Amino acid sequence: MKHSFWQKLREKADTEAKQRKGFVTRMNVFFFSSFLLFTVLIVRLAVLQFVEGEQLKEEETGTTTRNVPLSPVRGTIYDATGKNRLAYSTPVQSLYLTLQKDYSKTMEEKRDEEDRILPELEALSRDLEKVFAEFGDKDAEKLTAKEIMERMDRNYVTHRGFTPRKIKMGLSPEEVAYFLQHKDRYPGIDIVEEGLRHYDPDTVAVQAVGYIRRYKNARTSLEKYGAIHNKADSQNNPGRVYQEEETVGYDGLELQYQDELRGKNGFKTVTINPRNLPDGVESVTPPEKGHNIYSTIHKEIQLKTEHAIQEQLRYLQTHAVSGKVHRDAVTGYAVAMEVETGNVVAMASMPDYDTNVWQTGGVAPSVMDEIVPMYTNGTIRPVKAYRPGDHPESVLLLGSTIKPLSVLIGLEERFFSTWDTYYDNGSAYYGRNNSSRVGNSGGHAYGPMRPARAIEVSSNTFMVDMVGKKLYSQYGSEAITVWHQYMKQFGLGVSTGVDLPREYLGYLEYKKEHESVLTRMVQGSFGQQGKYTTLQLAQYAATIANKGKRMEPHLVSEIRDADGNVVRTIKPKVLNEVDFPDAYWNEVIRGMNTKVAAFNGFPYDFARKTGTSEQWVKGKGMVDNGVFIAFAPRHNPKLAVAVVIPEGGFGATSAAPVARKIFEAYDEVYGLDGVPKKTDENTQNEQQQP
Repeated sequence: MKHSFWQKLREKADTEAKQRKGFVTRMNVFFFSSFLLFTVLIVRLAVLQFVEGEQLKEEETGTTTRNVPLSPVRGTIYDATGKNRLAYSTPVQSLYLTLQKDYSKTMEEKRDEEDRILPELEALSRDLEKVFAEFGDKDAEKLTAKEIMERMDRNYVTHRGFTPRKIKMGLSPEEVAYFLQHKDRYPGIDIVEEGLRHYDPDTVAVQAVGYIRRYKNARTSLEKYGAIHNKADSQNNPGRVYQEEETVGYDGLELQYQDELRGKNGFKTVTINPRNLPDGVESVTPPEKGHNIYSTIHKEIQLKTEHAIQEQLRYLQTHAVSGKVHRDAVTGYAVAMEVETGNVVAMASMPDYDTNVWQTGGVAPSVMDEIVPMYTNGTIRPVKAYRPGDHPESVLLLGSTIKPLSVLIGLEERFFSTWDTYYDNGSAYYGRNNSSRVGNSGGHAYGPMRPARAIEVSSNTFMVDMVGKKLYSQYGSEAITVWHQYMKQFGLGVSTGVDLPREYLGYLEYKKEHESVLTRMVQGSFGQQGKYTTLQLAQYAATIANKGKRMEPHLVSEIRDADGNVVRTIKPKVLNEVDFPDAYWNEVIRGMNTKVAAFNGFPYDFARKTGTSEQWVKGKGMVDNGVFIAFAPRHNPKLAVAVVIPEGGFGATSAAPVARKIFEAYDEVYGLDGVPKKTDENTQNEQQQP
């Protein structure tokens, strides 16, 4: 019985031990299974991320597309006849390369030496060098393999992986035929038609027309293109995206009307892989040609203006004029502006140059050195003669050409009336104890005179006593503000509104507190306190001709699309009106009657004012700059002209002869009386502006 008890107790203990052992075994199996399952999951995730990730990513992005721009053909700039092309583009064939592999230095360094692929790109560049040498234009500059490699941009300095690189522009027919015939040998190479810019070889108004440069240079130096670059979005508006190598307007009308002239990109929609390289082309949208610009510049009048300046400069440099030979008279500027419309029919900044040097958007440093003194438009911005020694800029003091306005100010301020008489004894005094003196040119004393006579004989003393001193007496320190307001109403010291970029507004010396207000008013009254551009002078003259209507000058009359449809017409615009009594205008216009020998025999009665702008130049002392303004006919005026000849001497002898030839050129083409003087049918047909 006792044995049976202990046996049962042992059996129970064995049973419990077996049960505990089974539980432990099951727990071990559970934990092992769980560990194994998590291990498998982690390994699988690792495989997905690190082994199959690139492949899956490629599958995911395999349908990603990008728009690759295709350059449009730039529009044409015509002269006023609509027949002469001042700037135009002709189609040329260019070779572009789209890289099919990643040849970048970064990727090459990751590859084993035996797997590197750069040698095949180097071999391609050597192959292209040979093809260009054999089939290209023999007179064109030769491309080396090194230069070709640089244009391939394998390190993506200026291009994305899928963006085509321009390797050569202006392929010969033989080169085009070769690459089309051997297309299979050159994967990624495309022959693309684009425009090559040309300018009239007669160098017509080159500074006004402007020139082109590459976008990659322009976007770092011009605010317009910098803003475009910062807002570029090729996917949302691919037609407006600029390419680094395309050419864009950089000055003149080329820049002012860049948006109209450029047109819109075409684009290829390409599929790209994860490395930003192309996998294929899905579609092609052709580019839209730019609009055509019709200028108010008339080629014939412009060329005669340019020739007149050149001839006059040669004459001044070789003949004694006003008592001396003017060897430093090497630049000249002229603007001819229609009084009623504001059309600028001629704008000359001489000497000029052939803008075809900018055809490809850049010039060699040696060429740039040669054109530095000539590529800036001196009629709207300061330009200095680029030669040894110091010279005045193109923006000059007005000299006596200010006197019609001085008289208008005096009349409007009631300092005198049209019938008041002033006695000119040759001198005017001002300052403390009248210690400062102003005299007339040549020491002349003109005796009794009314305002019109004061303008005609160019009396400095009248301007000082009757305008400058009285302005100070009336307004004290505020006289400067009053003077400035009058200047602005006539376009002096403010924008003319011209459709050209970067217009200079003038140098207002009367605002500089280097002298007393009285002195500045005295000096300003006869033209020695403000420097203005030739265009401002022309607008000022036209405002007097219009009896107070200041017209906006413009160089474009119409814009048309490539099919000839009118997109926009530029109409005459009055910027402001100066409301003076007719008696004041008539008195001043009557006084614009200075004797000018250069106009002897001129068949029209015309209004004019000569000026001699005196300026101190280092190493020379005081030099005389010729300034001249005029409009014709005196009554019912059609054309206003301004001419400036730095270091040319008196305006009557240096600048006036140029002005006469401009008037005669306009009379031939349009007629100062409304009747063109040319009689041949071809010329008469040209009168009809588009």
